[in-house]
Amino acid sequence: MTQASFFERYRRLLVAAAIVAVVAVVGAGLVSSATRAAYECSSVWVPDPTPAPAEGASAQPGYVQPDMGHVHVATGTQIKYTYCPPASGRHFNATGVGPIRAQLYGPEDAVVPEGWIHNLEHGALVVLYRDPTADQTALKALFDAVPNSPVCGFEPGGQSPGPLVARFADMAWPYAALVWDRVLPLETVDQQAILDFYAMFGEKTNPEMLCTPPSAQPSGAPSSSATPSAVPSTSAAPSVAAPSAPSESVSPSAPASASPS
Repeated sequence: MTQASFFERYRRLLVAAAIVAVVAVVGAGLVSSATRAAYECSSVWVPDPTPAPAEGASAQPGYVQPDMGHVHVATGTQIKYTYCPPASGRHFNATGVGPIRAQLYGPEDAVVPEGWIHNLEHGALVVLYRDPTADQTALKALFDAVPNSPVCGFEPGGQSPGPLVARFADMAWPYAALVWDRVLPLETVDQQAILDFYAMFGEKTNPEMLCTPPSAQPSGAPSSSATPSAVPSTSAAPSVAAPSAPSESVSPSAPASASPS
């Protein structure tokens, strides 16, 4: 009588072991995918110090951050940003996920930069706070104080792309105000500094305008108001732009390298 081979004798055990191994590998992959961060940061950005402005020069609040492009990606795509907090970069383009609703988001709200970067692309003011214990009363007062947008004249909130206030943990300061490609680091909710920053740069640096900016008028002539070209879109066609070379920083109104508190 021919003796059964090792595989024939232990076939059931080997098959069961193989199934267990496959299930373990697939399960580990699913757990890894489920627990993977929604985004990554190559570096927590701290701008280089800049010299004081020349006497009589206009203040230029905040810092220029090197542009990371503005490519639209599929919802759920994990993105690694070169600089955090990102004031540009790849982002989602779908209803409800990018751009997201302009409002004050609490510490427990699941808000990711892939969503609000699309708001920045449309000219919004985004204010970030790092810690869950941030001063929500001051943030609410700031949100309520933001005026109509400086170029297009959109009323805050609702269908407007901004303002938007959300928690973002990966930054060197307790607070930061952002418009496209510019960051204003803050140690406190300095309402006036944020409003001045927005008035100077809001809707002036972003690549996708939602209105036709007013044309320059001869001296003494009345200026024409901006004409809205569209309501903030949540499903615009993808736009692609290659990252530009790093820009020179401008003179700050805040310390250049505040240490994390």
